Amino acid sequence: MNQINPFLIEQEKRYSLPVKIWTEYVEDSAKEQIENLSKLPFAFHHIAIMPDVHMGYGMPIGGVLATDGVVVPNAVGVDIGCGMCAVETSLTDIDLDLLKEIMGEIRKAVPVGFTHHTIEQDQSLMPKINEYLEMPIVRREYKSALKQIGTLGGGNHFIEIQRGSDSHVWIMIHSGSRNIGKQVADYYNKKAVSLNAEWMSPVPREWQLSFLPLDNSIGTEYMAEMNYCVEFALANRKLMMDVICGIFYKFTGCDFKPAINIAHNYATLENHFGRNVLVHRKGATLAREGIVGIIPGSMGSKSYIVRGLGNPNSFMSCSHGAGRKMSRTAAQKELSLENEIDILNKQGIVHGIRNIKDLDEATGAYKSIDEVMKNQSDLVDVLVELTPMGVIKG
Repeated sequence: MNQINPFLIEQEKRYSLPVKIWTEYVEDSAKEQIENLSKLPFAFHHIAIMPDVHMGYGMPIGGVLATDGVVVPNAVGVDIGCGMCAVETSLTDIDLDLLKEIMGEIRKAVPVGFTHHTIEQDQSLMPKINEYLEMPIVRREYKSALKQIGTLGGGNHFIEIQRGSDSHVWIMIHSGSRNIGKQVADYYNKKAVSLNAEWMSPVPREWQLSFLPLDNSIGTEYMAEMNYCVEFALANRKLMMDVICGIFYKFTGCDFKPAINIAHNYATLENHFGRNVLVHRKGATLAREGIVGIIPGSMGSKSYIVRGLGNPNSFMSCSHGAGRKMSRTAAQKELSLENEIDILNKQGIVHGIRNIKDLDEATGAYKSIDEVMKNQSDLVDVLVELTPMGVIKG
């Protein structure tokens, strides 16, 4: 295990709890959010901040928060269960023309952006709803979700064909729980805000960190709906991967290894430092010792298959990607369309950047994945490096 020290800033007076950060640079807006996290009365032991950190709603993306007895909806986020899926194929190379043809078929078969399936998919593809659990939002959104399962979504979600350092072609997907996850997140955050005001919570409303007690029916309800959305997001990625593997098989007859599938927006009960606590990972990935995970880069940089080292200082977590270094608006204003296209073209990457609005997901909008991986060498070991060959963005 490579030993490096996180950038400990627990001595700063602004923090009520110790804070452990795996990067030298944190934007001021994210620093303020980290300070708020450290002052939460129910936060446990310390706050862990991954090297891809940037501002989010209430809690920064790339944050890990352990709590005692409560759940914070905004510490999970709006895209509940968002995560990664990767499959190694038996292919050792792929012709550029064939790659373009396969990507064309994927675009026809997998709806992206706000597009859904026109008809409901088979219910057997959906996670089962536990009839004994109260899940009002999942039940309300179930019919709509039948048309959303197996769809990519927008923003930073992607399908990528990659060349691995193991000499194999890989398929990677980044996607989440679509609208059902957002509806659950919004509903329970509003409930939390209202109840915290009623209880005269010591957590200021402007922090956007309203909470729900786990021993209260509303907290139990959120956990049930959140867990369903995590399962739906996994089922969503699985269906897309099955479709894409089917297209690859049709064109190449290749074989596939079992999928690696891991989430990075959720909360789960775990034992750390001798206490059972609820660990919130918002844009952070489980890196328990031996577990295999996925850390994607940006559109024009490498991604990584990794093995967790189980570092207790990070609550056994690692980054979920490279992390943004500029907002979507700033990227569209400040980045050069010509330069960003040139970065991808020089690497021979088949991509979809065509106009200024596409710059919000360009390579230049993200931090250096090389630096991010260097900063977390005590959290994960790299198993395979993956270089992009073709990218489909949501």
